[in-house]
Amino acid sequence: METATQTEMRQPGRARALLSNQDFTLLRAALASHARATEEPDELARISALYHRLGSFA
Repeated sequence: METATQTEMRQPGRARALLSNQDFTLLRAALASHARATEEPDELARISALYHRLGSFA
């Protein structure tokens, strides 16, 4: 018979963040720069969507 402690020990720990808030800021700046340089509407729409999604994490 298992105890609660034994069951908890087998659970994986909380995942560590891969990116910091500073990383998101840098990625957003790079996307903004790329958006200014592109002329393709489809690519600009994808860049814009990603830019805003990254902003929701920072």
